[in-house]
Amino acid sequence: MLAFPSLPSWLLLAPCPQEVADAPPPAIQEEAWEISIGSYALDPPGEDAYLAPIVTADRGALHLEARYNYEELDAGSVFVGRNFSFGDELSLDLTPIFGVVAGPVTGVAPGLELEVAWKGLALYAETEYVIDLEQRADDFLYTWSELTFAPTDWGRFGLVGQRTRVFDQELEVDRGLLVGVTFGGFWLDLYLFNPDGDEPYAGGSVGVGF
Repeated sequence: MLAFPSLPSWLLLAPCPQEVADAPPPAIQEEAWEISIGSYALDPPGEDAYLAPIVTADRGALHLEARYNYEELDAGSVFVGRNFSFGDELSLDLTPIFGVVAGPVTGVAPGLELEVAWKGLALYAETEYVIDLEQRADDFLYTWSELTFAPTDWGRFGLVGQRTRVFDQELEVDRGLLVGVTFGGFWLDLYLFNPDGDEPYAGGSVGVGF
């Protein structure tokens, strides 16, 4: 009787070329949408209190955003941007944006949103320059900035500042204190602007992300 040498086990287990050709391509996992819905509430001195709702949607590098009562009361704006992220322990997130404003103000608005974070410290700023297409003399730079420290996963406190034309300001830039809490996807921040001035005022923001 003739004896034939046994084949290596890796060859016996290897798929045949036809099986490889017929195998379905690996599934491509699509990036999920990240949505946040929130609103600022401000009660400036000598003015009516108002809400400024903001909705954002992110999917990978794509950033979409809609605002109301942000550039002016009864004005709406929509933005599109691109997300960039750098670093790990010391992180930098940048989102250049470009938007259109309609309502009492009609124009375009290039801008930038950024966040620098290191351990519990975070610097967040969003800036836009509204170019009024009807009255170029009304072009304006809007800013909102926060410098915070988070001693826990659910709480933070720090400084806040804003430059806006939605209401008449005592100062070029209103500055104040903030304290905030986070629970799951929900957040609540409270602000006290110009606490050392003649006309301090309060505000807050609340929202949810999913």
